[in-house]
Parts: sequence; structure tokens; C-alpha cells
Amino acid sequence: MSEDGSERAGRDAVAALQALLDRAEVIVPFTGAGISTESGVPAFRTPGSPWMRNKPIAFDAFMANPEARIEAWRRKFAMDDLYRGAQPNRGHAAIAALVAQGRAPGVITQNIDGLHQASGIADAAVVELHGNGTYATCLSCGLRHELAEIRRVFEASGEAPSCTACGGVVKSATISFGQPMPRAPMRRAEELTLAADLFLVAGSSLVVFPAASFPVLASRNGARLVIVNREPTELDAIADLVVRGDIGETLGRLAG
Repeated sequence: MSEDGSERAGRDAVAALQALLDRAEVIVPFTGAGISTESGVPAFRTPGSPWMRNKPIAFDAFMANPEARIEAWRRKFAMDDLYRGAQPNRGHAAIAALVAQGRAPGVITQNIDGLHQASGIADAAVVELHGNGTYATCLSCGLRHELAEIRRVFEASGEAPSCTACGGVVKSATISFGQPMPRAPMRRAEELTLAADLFLVAGSSLVVFPAASFPVLASRNGARLVIVNREPTELDAIADLVVRGDIGETLGRLAG
């Protein structure tokens, strides 16, 4: 059977990506929800997404209203149950290989699922712009709280958890709407972006700012910008290469 035009274009795009990777000295991957959908983690903006039924509570409401905190934790655990047991996929593995080979100093991610760490990348090499949903923290003293214990107390009492050390408000370690972006990850993301000569976007729609400013910064700083995504993005026009396809399949086809 002969190869059709779309198959040939896809093969050529992957070959072009491989050539760019081979020439690059410092590769900085930047990942969004699209890299984790193959693992069963729903994307926030997909039509019919369960996130729309369990929308995160805005930060101001969470802080101001105990009832809002209770509802936030109910929605949090409902979403956790939807992708419990999610494992890294081929896309995560490909990026982990780049880090392990010393070709990528780290990965910048918009995701909160912890799958980059589960793929073998050290915590210090994962820059989480929107936090991490696999644990909780006290907003007063910063103490880490494990979700299993938080859930046990929550389901037994029906009340939002308080810090066992200081009594402060405990929240999932994610960045909610209206919550200030974390300064240290933002600084580290900027450092990585400016060090890159190849900035590899994988699975991001690039509509959420300030996160989407990093590919722009990389391009303006002279890095080659590659976008791998199923759908068009807002930044396709400035990219050096756009590869349209599934993230896991595309990155999984690259040579190690």
C-alpha cells in the first residue's frame, strides 16, 4: 500500500525534529496536558472534560470561605479518582531519556500530575509552573502533607484539613486561579529557557500565560522553537518546526 501525503508529511516532520535534536547542545522540553492524556489524565480544555464538572475553586474563595475549601477538596479527590494509577507514557520516557543523557538540563511543565518524576526525572530537574497535585502543603508554615492522610481525615470529618503543625490552611500544592505564580520555579524556568538552543514544546496549547511566554522568550533569544501538538497553537507562526500528532507516538519514534 502506498504512503499517503499526510503519512509522508508526518514522517518528514519527525525526521526534521530528529535532525534538530541531533544538532542541539542544550534542549529544554516544555510540556503541557497533551503529553499526559495518553496516560489517562484528562486535559483541562478538552470538550466534555471532567475538569468542567469539577472546576478548581479560585484561590480567593478558597481562602475566604470554609465551605469553598470543603468543596475544593471534594472536587480534588473526585478528579484524583479519575486518573488514579496513571503511569508515564512514551512521551514522558523520551523526555526522561534526554535528561538522563545530559542533553536536557531539566523540563519545564504546566502539568500537576507528577508523571515526569515518575518517569525517572529527579525533582530538582522538573520545574512545575502550576505546582503539583500529588501532595498538599500548609499555606502558613509550608509543611508538606500527604494526600492519603488528608483524605482519611476529610472523609471522616467532612471538614477541610488544617495543618497538624501550626493549624494553618492546607491546600493541594497546585497553583489555583488567582494564586500568585511561584517565584522560584518561574526564575528557574527563565534560566533554562535562556540557556536553550532548542526549546521543545510538547502537548501544550500555549494559551495560558505567563507559562506560554517561555517559548516566546526562547525564540527571541535565538533558540530553535519546535512545537509538537495534536492541534494548532497560538505560537505555530513563530516556530521553526511544527509537528502535528500524538505526543507519545511522535517522541517515541525518535532515536535515543
